[in-house]
Amino acid sequence: MKKRKILISSFDLAIGGVERSLIGLLKQIDYQKYDVDIMLFKHEGDFLPYLPSGPKLLPEIPAYTTFRKSIYQITKEGNYPIAISRTIAKYIGLLHGKIKKVDEPGYLAIQYGWEVSSRFLPKLNKEYDVAIGFLWPHHFIGEKVKARKKIGWIHTDYSNIFINEKLDSRMWNKLDKIVAVSDECLNTFVNVFPLLKEKTTVIENILSPQFIKEQSNIGNSTEITKREGKTVLLTVGRLSHAKGLDKAIRACRKLVNAGYDIEWYVVGYGPLEADLRELIKQLNLSDRFFLLGKKTNPYPYIKNCDIYVQPSRYEGKSVTIREAQILGKPVVITNFPTANSQATNGVDALITSQDISGLVDGIQSLINEDTLRNRLISNVLSKDYGNENEIEKLYNLIG
Repeated sequence: MKKRKILISSFDLAIGGVERSLIGLLKQIDYQKYDVDIMLFKHEGDFLPYLPSGPKLLPEIPAYTTFRKSIYQITKEGNYPIAISRTIAKYIGLLHGKIKKVDEPGYLAIQYGWEVSSRFLPKLNKEYDVAIGFLWPHHFIGEKVKARKKIGWIHTDYSNIFINEKLDSRMWNKLDKIVAVSDECLNTFVNVFPLLKEKTTVIENILSPQFIKEQSNIGNSTEITKREGKTVLLTVGRLSHAKGLDKAIRACRKLVNAGYDIEWYVVGYGPLEADLRELIKQLNLSDRFFLLGKKTNPYPYIKNCDIYVQPSRYEGKSVTIREAQILGKPVVITNFPTANSQATNGVDALITSQDISGLVDGIQSLINEDTLRNRLISNVLSKDYGNENEIEKLYNLIG
Protein backbone atom coordinates (compact mmCIF):
# COMPACT_ATOMS: atom_id res chain seq x y z
CA MET A 1 0.00 0.00 0.00
CA LYS A 2 1.35 3.41 -0.98
CA LYS A 3 2.19 5.71 1.91
CA ARG A 4 0.17 8.92 2.24
CA LYS A 5 2.32 12.04 2.05
CA ILE A 6 1.62 14.35 5.00
CA LEU A 7 2.98 17.81 5.78
CA ILE A 8 2.73 19.24 9.32
CA SER A 9 3.74 22.86 9.85
CA SER A 10 4.38 24.98 12.93
CA PHE A 11 6.52 27.94 13.94
CA ASP A 12 9.27 26.27 16.02
CA LEU A 13 9.67 23.96 19.02
CA ALA A 14 10.01 26.51 21.80
CA ILE A 15 8.80 25.45 25.23
CA GLY A 16 5.01 25.62 25.33
CA GLY A 17 1.81 23.61 25.54
CA VAL A 18 1.18 23.65 21.78
CA GLU A 19 4.70 22.45 21.08
CA ARG A 20 4.41 19.64 23.65
CA SER A 21 1.13 18.68 21.99
CA LEU A 22 2.85 18.56 18.61
CA ILE A 23 5.56 16.27 19.99
CA GLY A 24 2.85 14.06 21.50
CA LEU A 25 1.10 13.82 18.13
CA LEU A 26 4.30 13.03 16.24
CA LYS A 27 5.20 10.26 18.69
CA GLN A 28 1.91 8.47 17.97
CA ILE A 29 1.86 8.54 14.17
CA ASP A 30 2.38 5.20 12.42
CA TYR A 31 5.29 5.95 10.07
CA GLN A 32 4.85 2.59 8.36
CA LYS A 33 1.66 4.03 6.84
CA TYR A 34 2.43 7.72 6.56
CA ASP A 35 5.34 9.61 5.05
CA VAL A 36 5.49 12.78 7.19
CA ASP A 37 7.40 16.00 6.55
CA ILE A 38 7.70 18.64 9.29
CA MET A 39 7.95 22.28 8.27
CA LEU A 40 9.21 24.40 11.17
CA PHE A 41 9.56 28.03 10.17
CA LYS A 42 12.58 28.22 12.45
CA HIS A 43 14.72 25.29 13.60
CA GLU A 44 14.94 26.40 17.19
CA GLY A 45 13.45 25.68 20.59
CA ASP A 46 14.31 23.55 23.60
CA PHE A 47 11.92 20.83 22.43
CA LEU A 48 13.83 20.29 19.17
CA PRO A 49 15.78 17.31 20.62
CA TYR A 50 12.41 15.65 21.44
CA LEU A 51 11.44 15.52 17.76
CA PRO A 52 11.00 11.78 17.02
CA SER A 53 12.95 10.08 14.25
CA GLY A 54 9.88 9.15 12.18
CA PRO A 55 9.14 12.46 10.38
CA LYS A 56 11.53 14.31 8.08
CA LEU A 57 12.41 17.85 9.13
CA LEU A 58 12.43 20.06 6.03
CA PRO A 59 15.18 22.69 5.62
CA GLU A 60 14.46 26.21 6.82
CA ILE A 61 13.16 28.66 4.24
CA PRO A 62 14.75 32.06 5.06
CA ALA A 63 11.59 34.11 4.40
CA TYR A 64 9.62 32.09 6.97
CA THR A 65 12.26 32.43 9.68
CA THR A 66 11.37 36.13 9.82
CA PHE A 67 8.28 35.36 11.92
CA ARG A 68 10.59 34.64 14.85
CA LYS A 69 12.76 37.72 14.28
CA SER A 70 12.48 41.39 15.15
CA ILE A 71 11.82 43.96 12.42
CA TYR A 72 15.28 45.39 13.13
CA GLN A 73 16.91 42.00 12.54
CA ILE A 74 14.92 41.42 9.34
CA THR A 75 16.03 44.82 8.03
CA LYS A 76 19.63 44.14 8.98
CA GLU A 77 19.52 40.91 6.97
CA GLY A 78 18.32 42.87 3.93
CA ASN A 79 14.84 41.38 3.67
CA TYR A 80 13.28 44.80 3.10
CA PRO A 81 9.86 43.81 1.65
CA ILE A 82 9.03 41.66 4.69
CA ALA A 83 10.50 44.25 7.09
CA ILE A 84 8.34 46.99 5.58
CA SER A 85 5.22 44.80 5.50
CA ARG A 86 5.76 43.71 9.12
CA THR A 87 6.15 47.35 10.17
CA ILE A 88 2.91 48.28 8.41
CA ALA A 89 1.14 45.26 9.94
CA LYS A 90 2.39 46.11 13.43
CA TYR A 91 0.95 49.62 13.33
CA ILE A 92 -2.33 48.49 11.77
CA GLY A 93 -2.68 45.92 14.56
CA LEU A 94 -1.80 48.42 17.30
CA LEU A 95 -4.23 51.00 15.89
CA HIS A 96 -7.02 48.43 15.55
CA GLY A 97 -6.39 47.20 19.10
CA LYS A 98 -6.33 50.74 20.50
CA ILE A 99 -9.59 51.70 18.79
CA LYS A 100 -11.30 48.56 20.12
CA LYS A 101 -9.58 48.86 23.55
CA VAL A 102 -8.20 45.33 23.37
CA ASP A 103 -6.35 43.95 26.43
CA GLU A 104 -4.14 41.66 24.35
CA PRO A 105 -3.62 42.92 20.76
CA GLY A 106 -1.00 40.25 20.03
CA TYR A 107 -3.38 38.15 17.94
CA LEU A 108 -4.11 41.14 15.71
CA ALA A 109 -0.39 41.80 15.23
CA ILE A 110 0.20 38.17 14.19
CA GLN A 111 -2.84 38.15 11.94
CA TYR A 112 -1.97 41.36 10.09
CA GLY A 113 1.68 40.28 9.92
CA TRP A 114 0.69 37.27 7.82
CA GLU A 115 -1.91 39.11 5.78
CA VAL A 116 0.43 41.90 4.72
CA SER A 117 3.63 39.89 4.21
CA SER A 118 2.11 36.75 2.66
CA ARG A 119 2.72 37.95 -0.91
CA PHE A 120 6.48 37.98 -0.24
CA LEU A 121 6.57 34.37 1.01
CA PRO A 122 7.49 31.53 -1.39
CA LYS A 123 5.34 28.49 -2.12
CA LEU A 124 6.45 24.98 -1.24
CA ASN A 125 7.35 22.95 -4.33
CA LYS A 126 6.39 19.50 -3.07
CA GLU A 127 2.80 18.25 -3.34
CA TYR A 128 1.08 16.38 -0.47
CA ASP A 129 -1.98 14.28 0.16
CA VAL A 130 -2.68 16.20 3.38
CA ALA A 131 -1.24 19.43 4.79
CA ILE A 132 -1.75 20.19 8.48
CA GLY A 133 -1.22 23.59 10.08
CA PHE A 134 -0.67 22.98 13.79
CA LEU A 135 -0.45 26.58 14.99
CA TRP A 136 -2.68 29.51 13.98
CA PRO A 137 -2.72 31.38 11.66
CA HIS A 138 -2.81 28.96 8.74
CA HIS A 139 -1.90 31.12 5.75
CA PHE A 140 1.06 28.87 4.96
CA ILE A 141 -0.90 25.68 4.30
CA GLY A 142 -3.86 27.66 2.94
CA GLU A 143 -1.90 29.64 0.35
CA LYS A 144 1.61 28.23 -0.02
CA VAL A 145 1.16 24.45 -0.02
CA LYS A 146 -0.35 22.21 -2.70
CA ALA A 147 -2.34 19.39 -1.03
CA ARG A 148 -5.44 17.32 -1.70
CA LYS A 149 -6.73 18.10 1.81
CA LYS A 150 -5.85 20.90 4.22
CA ILE A 151 -6.42 20.81 7.99
CA GLY A 152 -5.87 23.57 10.56
CA TRP A 153 -5.71 23.32 14.36
CA ILE A 154 -7.35 25.58 16.97
CA HIS A 155 -5.65 25.67 20.38
CA THR A 156 -7.32 28.70 21.91
CA ASP A 157 -10.65 29.94 23.26
CA TYR A 158 -12.17 32.19 20.61
CA SER A 159 -14.45 33.90 23.12
CA ASN A 160 -11.41 35.54 24.72
CA ILE A 161 -9.29 36.71 21.81
CA PHE A 162 -9.74 39.70 19.54
CA ILE A 163 -9.12 39.25 15.83
CA ASN A 164 -10.28 40.65 12.53
CA GLU A 165 -13.08 38.13 11.95
CA LYS A 166 -13.40 38.85 8.24
CA LEU A 167 -9.72 38.10 7.60
CA ASP A 168 -9.82 35.04 9.82
CA SER A 169 -12.89 33.66 8.08
CA ARG A 170 -11.19 34.06 4.71
CA MET A 171 -8.21 32.09 6.01
CA TRP A 172 -10.33 29.25 7.48
CA ASN A 173 -12.34 28.95 4.28
CA LYS A 174 -9.19 27.89 2.43
CA LEU A 175 -9.05 24.74 4.60
CA ASP A 176 -11.04 21.52 4.25
CA LYS A 177 -11.15 20.54 7.94
CA ILE A 178 -10.67 22.38 11.23
CA VAL A 179 -9.57 20.65 14.45
CA ALA A 180 -10.26 22.04 17.93
CA VAL A 181 -8.51 20.58 20.97
CA SER A 182 -11.67 20.42 23.14
CA ASP A 183 -15.46 20.57 22.83
CA GLU A 184 -15.52 23.98 24.49
CA CYS A 185 -12.80 25.21 22.16
CA LEU A 186 -14.94 24.07 19.22
CA ASN A 187 -18.06 25.72 20.63
CA THR A 188 -16.42 29.13 21.13
CA PHE A 189 -15.03 28.95 17.59
CA VAL A 190 -18.39 28.00 16.07
CA ASN A 191 -20.08 30.83 17.98
CA VAL A 192 -17.86 33.22 16.02
CA PHE A 193 -17.97 31.29 12.72
CA PRO A 194 -21.26 29.29 12.66
CA LEU A 195 -20.92 28.57 8.93
CA LEU A 196 -17.75 26.58 9.62
CA LYS A 197 -19.41 24.17 12.07
CA GLU A 198 -19.79 21.30 9.60
CA LYS A 199 -16.08 21.06 8.89
CA THR A 200 -14.93 21.45 12.51
CA THR A 201 -14.18 18.50 14.79
CA VAL A 202 -12.35 17.72 18.06
CA ILE A 203 -9.04 15.93 18.54
CA GLU A 204 -7.65 16.33 22.05
CA ASN A 205 -3.98 16.98 22.78
CA ILE A 206 -2.31 13.58 22.89
CA LEU A 207 -0.63 12.82 26.21
CA SER A 208 1.25 9.72 27.33
CA PRO A 209 1.08 9.21 31.12
CA GLN A 210 4.03 6.82 30.92
CA PHE A 211 6.22 9.45 29.23
CA ILE A 212 5.20 12.17 31.72
CA LYS A 213 5.92 9.94 34.73
CA GLU A 214 9.27 8.89 33.29
CA GLN A 215 10.24 12.52 32.65
CA SER A 216 9.24 13.52 36.20
CA ASN A 217 12.02 11.25 37.49
CA ILE A 218 14.64 12.78 35.18
CA GLY A 219 16.48 15.95 36.13
CA ASN A 220 15.72 17.91 39.26
CA SER A 221 13.90 20.87 40.74
CA THR A 222 16.64 22.25 42.96
CA GLU A 223 15.00 25.68 43.30
CA ILE A 224 12.15 24.11 45.28
CA THR A 225 13.00 23.44 48.89
CA LYS A 226 10.78 21.45 51.22
CA ARG A 227 10.28 21.93 54.94
CA GLU A 228 7.76 20.91 57.55
CA GLY A 229 4.60 23.01 57.38
CA LYS A 230 5.42 24.78 54.10
CA THR A 231 3.09 24.45 51.10
CA VAL A 232 4.67 24.63 47.65
CA LEU A 233 2.42 25.99 44.89
CA LEU A 234 3.35 25.68 41.23
CA THR A 235 2.13 27.15 37.95
CA VAL A 236 3.51 26.27 34.51
CA GLY A 237 2.74 28.64 31.67
CA ARG A 238 3.70 31.52 29.44
CA LEU A 239 4.15 34.86 31.19
CA SER A 240 1.27 36.50 29.34
CA HIS A 241 -2.03 38.23 30.06
CA ALA A 242 -3.97 35.04 29.28
CA LYS A 243 -2.30 33.05 32.07
CA GLY A 244 -3.40 35.44 34.85
CA LEU A 245 -0.12 35.42 36.77
CA ASP A 246 -0.69 38.97 38.00
CA LYS A 247 -3.71 37.54 39.85
CA ALA A 248 -1.54 34.76 41.24
CA ILE A 249 0.93 37.26 42.69
CA ARG A 250 -1.85 39.25 44.38
CA ALA A 251 -3.42 36.03 45.69
CA CYS A 252 -0.04 35.03 47.10
CA ARG A 253 0.15 38.33 49.00
CA LYS A 254 -3.27 37.72 50.54
CA LEU A 255 -2.35 34.18 51.56
CA VAL A 256 0.90 35.34 53.18
CA ASN A 257 -0.97 38.12 54.99
CA ALA A 258 -3.40 35.50 56.29
CA GLY A 259 -0.49 33.61 57.86
CA TYR A 260 -0.02 30.79 55.34
CA ASP A 261 3.51 29.43 55.00
CA ILE A 262 3.64 29.15 51.21
CA GLU A 263 6.04 29.52 48.34
CA TRP A 264 4.73 29.89 44.79
CA TYR A 265 6.91 28.92 41.82
CA VAL A 266 6.24 29.64 38.14
CA VAL A 267 7.92 27.72 35.31
CA GLY A 268 7.73 29.64 32.05
CA TYR A 269 8.79 32.74 30.19
CA GLY A 270 7.09 35.44 28.13
CA PRO A 271 6.51 39.11 27.39
CA LEU A 272 5.23 40.11 30.84
CA GLU A 273 8.28 38.96 32.81
CA ALA A 274 9.49 42.48 33.67
CA ASP A 275 5.98 43.60 34.70
CA LEU A 276 5.49 40.53 36.89
CA ARG A 277 8.89 40.97 38.56
CA GLU A 278 8.00 44.57 39.32
CA LEU A 279 4.69 43.50 40.87
CA ILE A 280 6.49 40.89 42.99
CA LYS A 281 8.85 43.61 44.20
CA GLN A 282 6.01 46.07 44.90
CA LEU A 283 4.15 43.51 47.00
CA ASN A 284 7.33 42.50 48.86
CA LEU A 285 7.08 38.87 47.76
CA SER A 286 10.66 38.25 46.58
CA ASP A 287 11.05 35.47 49.16
CA ARG A 288 7.65 33.92 48.39
CA PHE A 289 6.90 34.14 44.65
CA PHE A 290 9.54 32.92 42.20
CA LEU A 291 9.75 33.14 38.41
CA LEU A 292 12.01 30.25 37.41
CA GLY A 293 12.10 30.90 33.66
CA LYS A 294 11.93 28.29 30.91
CA LYS A 295 12.51 24.64 31.72
CA THR A 296 12.74 21.97 29.04
CA ASN A 297 11.42 19.42 31.51
CA PRO A 298 8.80 20.89 33.89
CA TYR A 299 7.73 17.51 35.24
CA PRO A 300 10.13 17.28 38.24
CA TYR A 301 8.75 20.66 39.36
CA ILE A 302 5.16 19.42 39.08
CA LYS A 303 6.12 16.24 40.91
CA ASN A 304 7.65 18.20 43.81
CA CYS A 305 4.87 20.72 44.34
CA ASP A 306 2.04 20.30 46.86
CA ILE A 307 -0.68 22.07 44.87
CA TYR A 308 -0.80 22.89 41.16
CA VAL A 309 -2.55 26.19 40.33
CA GLN A 310 -3.71 27.46 36.91
CA PRO A 311 -4.96 31.07 37.34
CA SER A 312 -5.70 31.59 33.62
CA ARG A 313 -8.11 34.12 32.16
CA TYR A 314 -8.65 31.77 29.22
CA GLU A 315 -7.33 28.52 27.78
CA GLY A 316 -8.03 26.33 24.78
CA LYS A 317 -7.07 23.07 26.46
CA SER A 318 -4.34 23.36 29.06
CA VAL A 319 -1.78 20.59 28.70
CA THR A 320 -0.18 21.41 32.05
CA ILE A 321 -3.38 20.90 34.04
CA ARG A 322 -3.70 17.39 32.65
CA GLU A 323 -0.02 16.72 33.30
CA ALA A 324 -0.41 17.77 36.95
CA GLN A 325 -3.39 15.43 37.28
CA ILE A 326 -1.39 12.58 35.73
CA LEU A 327 1.30 13.20 38.35
CA GLY A 328 -1.25 12.95 41.15
CA LYS A 329 -1.46 16.59 42.19
CA PRO A 330 -4.44 18.39 43.72
CA VAL A 331 -5.28 21.14 41.23
CA VAL A 332 -6.84 24.60 41.55
CA ILE A 333 -8.00 26.27 38.33
CA THR A 334 -9.99 29.40 37.68
CA ASN A 335 -13.34 29.20 35.97
CA PHE A 336 -12.15 30.22 32.51
CA PRO A 337 -14.69 29.43 29.75
CA THR A 338 -13.22 26.02 28.90
CA ALA A 339 -12.48 24.98 32.52
CA ASN A 340 -15.16 22.28 32.59
CA SER A 341 -13.38 20.46 29.77
CA GLN A 342 -10.33 20.18 32.02
CA ALA A 343 -11.84 18.90 35.25
CA THR A 344 -14.94 18.27 37.33
CA ASN A 345 -15.16 20.65 40.27
CA GLY A 346 -14.62 18.87 43.58
CA VAL A 347 -13.74 15.60 41.85
CA ASP A 348 -10.36 16.01 40.15
CA ALA A 349 -9.79 19.74 40.74
CA LEU A 350 -11.22 22.80 42.45
CA ILE A 351 -12.63 25.29 39.96
CA THR A 352 -12.72 28.75 41.55
CA SER A 353 -14.09 32.09 40.42
CA GLN A 354 -11.85 34.16 38.17
CA ASP A 355 -11.13 36.85 40.77
CA ILE A 356 -8.27 36.94 43.27
CA SER A 357 -10.48 36.05 46.24
CA GLY A 358 -11.63 32.91 44.38
CA LEU A 359 -8.04 31.78 43.93
CA VAL A 360 -7.29 32.50 47.59
CA ASP A 361 -10.35 30.55 48.79
CA GLY A 362 -9.53 27.54 46.61
CA ILE A 363 -5.91 27.35 47.76
CA GLN A 364 -6.92 27.84 51.40
CA SER A 365 -9.42 24.97 51.08
CA LEU A 366 -6.77 22.58 49.80
CA ILE A 367 -4.29 23.60 52.50
CA ASN A 368 -6.80 23.45 55.36
CA GLU A 369 -8.98 20.48 54.43
CA ASP A 370 -7.06 17.22 54.42
CA THR A 371 -10.11 15.22 53.40
CA LEU A 372 -10.74 17.36 50.31
CA ARG A 373 -7.08 17.38 49.29
CA ASN A 374 -6.71 13.63 49.72
CA ARG A 375 -9.93 12.99 47.78
CA LEU A 376 -8.67 14.99 44.80
CA ILE A 377 -5.32 13.18 44.90
CA SER A 378 -7.00 9.78 45.13
CA ASN A 379 -9.32 10.59 42.24
CA VAL A 380 -6.61 11.77 39.83
CA LEU A 381 -4.38 8.81 40.68
CA SER A 382 -7.19 6.37 39.96
CA LYS A 383 -8.14 7.92 36.61
CA ASP A 384 -6.52 6.99 33.30
CA TYR A 385 -5.78 10.26 31.52
CA GLY A 386 -4.03 8.57 28.61
CA ASN A 387 -5.58 9.36 25.25
CA GLU A 388 -3.13 8.00 22.69
CA ASN A 389 -6.10 6.61 20.72
CA GLU A 390 -6.97 10.18 19.67
CA ILE A 391 -4.57 9.57 16.79
CA GLU A 392 -7.29 7.40 15.19
CA LYS A 393 -9.40 10.54 14.74
CA LEU A 394 -6.60 12.12 12.74
CA TYR A 395 -6.28 9.01 10.57
CA ASN A 396 -10.02 9.26 9.85
CA LEU A 397 -9.62 12.88 8.80
CA ILE A 398 -6.67 12.07 6.57
CA GLY A 399 -8.84 9.42 4.88
